[in-house]
Amino acid sequence: MPAATQHRRPRRNRLVRTLAVVGTGAAVLALPLIGATTASAAGSSTTTASTTLAGYPNNLDGWIRESLAIMAEKHIPGTYDGIHRNVMRESSGNPQAINLWDSNAAAGIPSKGLLQVIDPTFKTYHVAGTSFDIYDPVANITAACNYAAARYGSIDNVHGAY
Repeated sequence: MPAATQHRRPRRNRLVRTLAVVGTGAAVLALPLIGATTASAAGSSTTTASTTLAGYPNNLDGWIRESLAIMAEKHIPGTYDGIHRNVMRESSGNPQAINLWDSNAAAGIPSKGLLQVIDPTFKTYHVAGTSFDIYDPVANITAACNYAAARYGSIDNVHGAY
């Protein structure tokens, strides 16, 4: 074929092809990881969902429900909705959350856990039968609700930082 009639691809096509190949390579590397995670969670009939020692799901819903059961035994007021609303505002549901920038943190006592409790408050309002670990979700929720009940009447009455 004479040079004048030979088809030449524009330069941008080479860039598109390169990106497509690179993207495909990343997908090939990622797919086995995604597939293995999905397969192991869904494929086994003997796999059970993670639960707390008390038998509740080991997730935000289960932690709140377990805390409410303890709160009912100890006559600490509060509702699922009140706890959930405050947890989402304070930590977005992360039991390992820690605030390193507010006035408590500046004083050396950062707020910790699902409901962002400081150590002295956690120790004072700790509820018997729960862990002494401030990062334990059930202990954190229950102590925070105990504090909110003493200070505001209930966690349901808390609509901002407390």
